[in-house]
Amino acid sequence: MRTPKVIKRLVDILATMPGIGPRQAVRLAFHLIRQGKSAQKGLEDAVASLQLVGICNQCFYIHEGEGLCEICADDKRDQSIIAIVEKETDLMSIENTGKFRGRFLVLGEFGRGGLLEADQKLKLKSLKSWIAKRFNGKAQEIIIAFNPDTQGDFLATQIIKELEGTAEKMTRLGMGIPSGGEIEFADEETLGNALERRR
Repeated sequence: MRTPKVIKRLVDILATMPGIGPRQAVRLAFHLIRQGKSAQKGLEDAVASLQLVGICNQCFYIHEGEGLCEICADDKRDQSIIAIVEKETDLMSIENTGKFRGRFLVLGEFGRGGLLEADQKLKLKSLKSWIAKRFNGKAQEIIIAFNPDTQGDFLATQIIKELEGTAEKMTRLGMGIPSGGEIEFADEETLGNALERRR
């Protein structure tokens, strides 16, 4: 039996999303149909509002509007302590602990090659320039907040070389997150402990 074109189009879009394969995409499509027009309109409005989302020109986190995000614009935060994270969800997880009052740099998802991409190197270059202007070349601390796995360790080594001399100290998250675990899925207490025990 042929799938109606409108459903196939939705399934094709859903199937490109992380963690959703073709079968899951079909189930989601039919779920949305069963929810009715009101729920579909709500989803349509939510997707349309994504056009209002911008990217912070300092930390590269997403936010509503243009210019700086709320974190970078907050003068009560200690801008001399910078946490470098891979993904926006990692930033959100760290923020939810309530134990970090510095600023961030969202590097972007790592490829499988294990090397920094050109756009990631540009983000690090922009951070170096910002540190040079704001703190005469040296921030207080740069925290490499990557997942504690082989790739995270390897990329942390590259970043430490790239940013050599730009901070009084460079640290990694401490014990708490198990080896191979992901920051995004760590509970707040575990992640908070890892922040406090950074080394």
